[in-house]
Amino acid sequence: MSDPVPAAPPPSEPVSNIDPGGRWRFLRDVAVFELKLALNNLHNFFQIPLTLAVAVFDLLVKGKEEGERFYKLVEMGRTIDDSIDIYSIVAHRERSLSKDYTVDAVIGRLEEVIVREYQKGGTAATVKQAVDKAIDEMQARTAAPASKAADAVKAAAGKLHEKMQGLGGDKS
Repeated sequence: MSDPVPAAPPPSEPVSNIDPGGRWRFLRDVAVFELKLALNNLHNFFQIPLTLAVAVFDLLVKGKEEGERFYKLVEMGRTIDDSIDIYSIVAHRERSLSKDYTVDAVIGRLEEVIVREYQKGGTAATVKQAVDKAIDEMQARTAAPASKAADAVKAAAGKLHEKMQGLGGDKS
């Protein structure tokens, strides 16, 4: 007589500390973020030519103050951007970018260099040298973080390449 077939062990419950609703919250966040990006892109699609046209109009037609209509339009654009609030899903996280490296901060630094050189009676060549020096200093301060980011991208690309080879997706 043959031995009875042993009963299959009961399925084990996966032990996890992961929030069970987290997956659906994540999918919702992805969908909302993509919708907000699309809305913001649509907004920008119209705002770019409109602000340029209004700026030209403001240059040609005198108002109460210089650029009055342009600034009013930009304020309306900011209100729309604030309403879209693209990055609200990560508002609770620490911001990674230093205020020193925003577009406004970089442009401000370069403007300061140009104005300072101009006030010293500098020529176009000395202004160019001063701007080059300011850019070099900014690049030197960001070299270490940029290197880390580049290394992380290379490592991720290498892992992806290995996975693709393992799946037979890459014949090289």
